[in-house]
Amino acid sequence: MMAPPLPAASVCGRFTNRPWLPEPAGISKLVLGTSGDMEPMSFTHADGKVVGLDVDIGRFMAQAMGVKLTTRTLPFTELLPALQRGEVDVVISNLTITPKRNMSVAFVGPYMTSGKCILTKQESLARAQQAEDLNTPDTRIAVMKGSTSEDFVRTLLPQATVMLADSRTAAVDLVKSDQAGGMLTDYPICMSSLKNHPEAGFVSLFSLLSYEPIGIALPGNDPLFVNWTENFLMRMESLSALDEIGKRWFGEYAEAMQSE
Repeated sequence: MMAPPLPAASVCGRFTNRPWLPEPAGISKLVLGTSGDMEPMSFTHADGKVVGLDVDIGRFMAQAMGVKLTTRTLPFTELLPALQRGEVDVVISNLTITPKRNMSVAFVGPYMTSGKCILTKQESLARAQQAEDLNTPDTRIAVMKGSTSEDFVRTLLPQATVMLADSRTAAVDLVKSDQAGGMLTDYPICMSSLKNHPEAGFVSLFSLLSYEPIGIALPGNDPLFVNWTENFLMRMESLSALDEIGKRWFGEYAEAMQSE
């Protein structure tokens, strides 16, 4: 799939204090920060190559700028601090736009929306009809540290036992080993875990209690970059490029993940 054409000259060669812009003397690069552990959004193949919907968006951004994409994987909780320190130029990693995060970095989007999903082997959790059914100390919920899933559990299920994991894989393992009764995560991660672990006996419970706008995080001190990315994303949407990327990674679930 080719990236939608954008006028590279509109962002190239005029500013020398932005590392993601090509300099006259050579070719620059766009450094993408992503977790590499959230299939199908961002995940790492056995050969070390990082792929996924989020990486595709970063690749299209780099192509539109006329620069090389460099992908840097970091633990989820370290992504925004790395952006603030200038160690990455942009973060695309299934990152929910929240007021708290938006106080420290800029966001463009959403490029898709999601909701919360519980991955479990316990039929009692899968049959839960409302939050009160899960709000007991006997309910052990695994979540990724620093995620909106952690905020969701602590706010709506204050009596539940929270089990923090450093990665999506670690959270899934807690459920597989029965240390946790379920994992709360975003819908696409839930669907991917069901697909990749057919032997585990997982079932899922999708919650409509949470609206998760997923966006692109950018430095808060660079209005030109923010404006360029707004126009880039608008161009992607107008050409249905985001729909095509969604179909590639989500298949039959793509329509449920569209931005609003």
